Amino acid sequence: MGTKTVATNRKARHEYFILEIFEAGIALQGSEIKSIRAGQISLGEAYIRIDGQEAWLEDAHIAPYEQANRFNHEPRRPRKLLLHSKEIQRLYDEVRQKGVTVIPLSVYLKEGRAKVEIAVAKGKKLYDKRTDLAKRDAKREIERQLHERE
Repeated sequence: MGTKTVATNRKARHEYFILEIFEAGIALQGSEIKSIRAGQISLGEAYIRIDGQEAWLEDAHIAPYEQANRFNHEPRRPRKLLLHSKEIQRLYDEVRQKGVTVIPLSVYLKEGRAKVEIAVAKGKKLYDKRTDLAKRDAKREIERQLHERE
């Protein structure tokens, strides 16, 4: 059984420089995992909060599972991330630096379990975003020229 990406935070790589990537499990309720398997998750406004002892996935929207009726979950509740204590301490030390944050990049299913890919990131300035766009446009133009010659 491989991995299946369920949701990605597409704005993350545009808004931040990715410094380091971690994989974490998510503590979920039964109706939440069923919604995730159905692809009903959004990482649009999600972020990671670290309080020294634990890491939490905040503001990730997991849609209510229709068949769960009264046993359903709160869509935006904080969800505990399952990381080793050394990893949590390392992330906590990184976050205390100026301009560094921890963001979710993607949620995927690995061997039937929901995992979240989180990254230590530093915010980009407007001019950094512009240079990235210029590089991407130049690369696209080169590709276009190469295909026209063939």
